[in-house]
Amino acid sequence: MRWRLQAAGGVLLLALAGTLAFRLHDQQRSLPPPAASLPAVTPTPSATPAIARSTPLRLHIPAIGLTVPVIKLGLKPDHTIQVPRLNQRAVGWYKLGPSPGQLGSAVIIGHVDSHLGPAVFFNLRTLRPGNRIIVTLADGVTVRFAVLRVAMYPKTRFPSSLVYRPHGYSALQLVTCGGEFDAATGHYLSNVVVYSAIAEQQGLGTG
Repeated sequence: MRWRLQAAGGVLLLALAGTLAFRLHDQQRSLPPPAASLPAVTPTPSATPAIARSTPLRLHIPAIGLTVPVIKLGLKPDHTIQVPRLNQRAVGWYKLGPSPGQLGSAVIIGHVDSHLGPAVFFNLRTLRPGNRIIVTLADGVTVRFAVLRVAMYPKTRFPSSLVYRPHGYSALQLVTCGGEFDAATGHYLSNVVVYSAIAEQQGLGTG
């Protein structure tokens, strides 16, 4: 399964509401990375991070009863992005961007379904503004985010600037697929993006 970073295609495989879409394949199109023309996603020296950088270990979303480990996602030598295995119950953090709680936009992606059935982000599209997203970091800090909105975009118009660009606060974007399923290509035609902003932090990290 190839996630070509230059492509406009999205991530992951989302079951359509009311449709048994467990016809998924190992062919997955890519989540676009920050475009070269966009500002860097990591904080600049002049911008103080909300908290210290630390690897996320666990994602908890009470509204959909989800608690899963977080793995790191980087780039392969051929410039495709690493992804969790379809049978792996985990989500992936794009480690080339900020960690959750730093100033800027952290991004976490996850599968929605496969031939095995529903996956970790199967119910992501049901989140509503105000729902909490809780991330536990390796340094002992727990960071809580509040959902701002849930949006769906055609893959051909994936909003890289909104997903990756710093917005002046600590943001966390969750990304998966949605919309109509194209049986001819084996891909969904849209992406679902959950936008959230930091609400509070607890633990051992610095502020």
